[in-house]
Amino acid sequence: MRTIEIKNTEGKLLFTHSCDNNTTQITLEKAVSEHTNLSGADLENSYLEDTNLIGANLEGANLRGADLEDADLRDANLEGADLRGADLRDADLRDTILRGVYLDGANLERADLTGANLEDANLTFTDLTGADLTGADLKDANLEGIYLDGANLTDANLKGTYLRVADSRTN
Repeated sequence: MRTIEIKNTEGKLLFTHSCDNNTTQITLEKAVSEHTNLSGADLENSYLEDTNLIGANLEGANLRGADLEDADLRDANLEGADLRGADLRDADLRDTILRGVYLDGANLERADLTGANLEDANLTFTDLTGADLTGADLKDANLEGIYLDGANLTDANLKGTYLRVADSRTN
């Protein structure tokens, strides 16, 4: 048996789970399935690829550098979360609350952000190549230096958005 605890950024225990071959991913999915409030969870650099986080409350969570590739975050609340440098390639973020998030340097290639609320979000130098932002709310967001090759911005709200698309990629 392996026990994993999820704590908030102040060290307060939010959820604990024990099982054979336990991982952060298994523990987090169990917490979400039990509708645990994970506000402020400290999940920095966590491996969460393909994780089911539908409807999760991760408001103000620290997901800096987390691997959320192919994760399902539909209808989740990530308001004010720190996702700087996170890998969200191919993630499903439809109708997710991302108001005021920090996505600086995050990779959102091919992510589905249809109907997502990104109001006041910081997406500085974020890769949105091939992302679907249909109907997304980007009001007052900072989109400085973003990559938008093949992105769909149909019906997106860009009111008050600071937009400066990167000219080229450096490898």
